[in-house]
Amino acid sequence: MPPRSPLLASPLVFLMALAFVNWLGFASWQALLNNFAKEAAGFDGFQIGVLQSVREIPGFLAFTAVFLFMIMREQTLAYVSLLLLGLGIALTGYLPSFWGLLLTTTIMSIGFHYFETANQALSLQLLSKKEAPVGLGRIHAASAGAQLVAYGGIAGVYFLMEPSFELLFLAAGGATIALALLAMATFRRFQGSVVQNKGIILRSRYWLYYALTFLSGARRQLFMAFGAFLLVERFGYDVAALAKLLFLTCAINMIAAPLMGRMIARFGERATIILENVMLVIVFVGYAFTRSGLVAGALFVLDGVFYTLTIAQRTYFQKIADPADIAPTASVAFTINHIAAVAMPVTFGVIWMSDPSRVFLIGAGIALVSLSLAFLVPRHPRPGRETTRTRASAEAAAPAE
Repeated sequence: MPPRSPLLASPLVFLMALAFVNWLGFASWQALLNNFAKEAAGFDGFQIGVLQSVREIPGFLAFTAVFLFMIMREQTLAYVSLLLLGLGIALTGYLPSFWGLLLTTTIMSIGFHYFETANQALSLQLLSKKEAPVGLGRIHAASAGAQLVAYGGIAGVYFLMEPSFELLFLAAGGATIALALLAMATFRRFQGSVVQNKGIILRSRYWLYYALTFLSGARRQLFMAFGAFLLVERFGYDVAALAKLLFLTCAINMIAAPLMGRMIARFGERATIILENVMLVIVFVGYAFTRSGLVAGALFVLDGVFYTLTIAQRTYFQKIADPADIAPTASVAFTINHIAAVAMPVTFGVIWMSDPSRVFLIGAGIALVSLSLAFLVPRHPRPGRETTRTRASAEAAAPAE
């Protein structure tokens, strides 16, 4: 048997490849969903809210990944999750009804969220603290590249032949499954150097990370649930137009994400998290008041670009954490991230029916709370120095790389 390429032995290449597969599938589903829901299934704003809430239930249950980690490695869970993601996407076009979309979205979402949980656990174990910001930036660039392929492909195919939703979803799901199987056959086994703690881990000294994660999930899900839907409902964006807008976002992110990773490495997590929240306030307020489809589209792109800065929350946790806590905390963090996400889309779907602007103003308020907490992040976080109100002790020195 010929020796494997050095690239295939690189943890970073492995993480980038799996992120590419995950986002190729999810981005295809996301680009098609709003138009499919409205045109084929006849959804209104409330039903979209219900669907988005159901989509987030697997994220809320991501803490159960800690039990799966007891019987399988993070890498194995990542592969299984990608196969489920592809299956859910492939079935979507064949069930154009409220209950059909709930079923296929649940299957797709289980795959997506459990992959993200396993992938986050792997990335913080396989990348050192020094290389994590730039490495995570490159992983985001790979994700953006996958979205670029998905959105560009959908826009191009839709422009040339306007295929059925069934064919588009089937092709996207099939490609996800095929690439996941290829990754399973290609990459070697990767394992972190520290044996991970088993079971659910909650530590009081991680409270600021938990709070930032909760608020990040709340404001992000508001925008994911209603940001694109506003473009479709109020400004008349069709499948091709929305795909082109997403295409532009990802083209920018392919260049910007590694640069933002370097920015985190240079300026630190505190400054980066503050900047992220300032930009989110601007985006939410702009979305609430604009009556221009062009301005709304520009704000949509801005949100997509600055979302990359959320990796600063992960590198902040990596710096303050016990290395053995990374995998179980990744599971718990995903659940915390999705606590509000499960209930908010339905609740705000009702608010949307009376005044869509209020949805985005509340999102701006959530971002302001997150901004206030960002000032508690130390300039140089480490164990014993988790917030600006704590002081490191000699016993809490950071563990060696």
